Amino acid sequence: MRTFATVALVGVTAAVTSVSWAMQNSAVPALDAAVIGEAAGVKATTADGGVVRIGWPRDDVKVKVDGMSLQPFAGLGSWAAFLPTEHGAMVMGDTVVFQDEVSPAMDAAFANGLEVSALHNHFFFDEPRVYFMHVGGSGDPAELAAGIKAVWDAIKAVRQKRPEPATTFGGASPSGENAITEGPIMAALGGKVESKDGIVKVSIGRKGRMHGMEMGGSMGLTTWAAFSGKDDLAAVDGDFIMTANEVQPVLRALREGGIHVVALHNHMIGEEPAFYFTHFWGKGSAQNLAAGLKAALAAQAAAEKELGHGK
Repeated sequence: MRTFATVALVGVTAAVTSVSWAMQNSAVPALDAAVIGEAAGVKATTADGGVVRIGWPRDDVKVKVDGMSLQPFAGLGSWAAFLPTEHGAMVMGDTVVFQDEVSPAMDAAFANGLEVSALHNHFFFDEPRVYFMHVGGSGDPAELAAGIKAVWDAIKAVRQKRPEPATTFGGASPSGENAITEGPIMAALGGKVESKDGIVKVSIGRKGRMHGMEMGGSMGLTTWAAFSGKDDLAAVDGDFIMTANEVQPVLRALREGGIHVVALHNHMIGEEPAFYFTHFWGKGSAQNLAAGLKAALAAQAAAEKELGHGK
């Protein structure tokens, strides 16, 4: 139970915080909701703290969760919020995506200078499967709003071609016996290479600390990729471990290599440095898939070198 003194202290603290925020932001130009709304192609409103918000309810696809029809207001809304900054604005947002919309939406985000900060699910037993892609960026408010519009337009274009979400990425898929040749993959990616039942798996360990203890690849700090199928038509799935500054370069390189990003999240809490993991899936020749992963590793190494980090 709070005492009167505690309540009074909380009130004073809140007041001081509010005054401090106002002083820090007094010189920051206010955002024009009309300009942001026009660039985004939707109505924009101004909320507390001068934040401008836009939204798009995903009512174009009917979704059931645990057998119940879920309305957009209950958690199927795409949105973006713009905070005024000294040099323009900072945007953060969350976009509802179905599986066949993820890659086009991510490509549009990157093409328009936005970052992707998470990709995950919010529900279980959803039909069709629903995912959420979080985006962000900073710069000119109108340009950021146009970027959000490009992401949403890319999603709408997918649904215009096919009203119902697809159940596969399309194209041929490996079938039957696995018979991947180990040598070319080892030459392209290095790391620890293992083969089992015709499947080739590469693992690259990394070091970190947690609860004061050093840990490495054997505790899950690995980038890995598994190649199934045959050399001319293979599938690759796996996981990249990344520090914060490496996330965007890796995601961009994977997409440029035609590899789909299927999740972006954390696996741990309290590790040093903080690590993020992106899971991926791709189909094609084993050689081309390995080349795409090699490019992502190179992009990661360049970002790592820039900050002077070691693996």
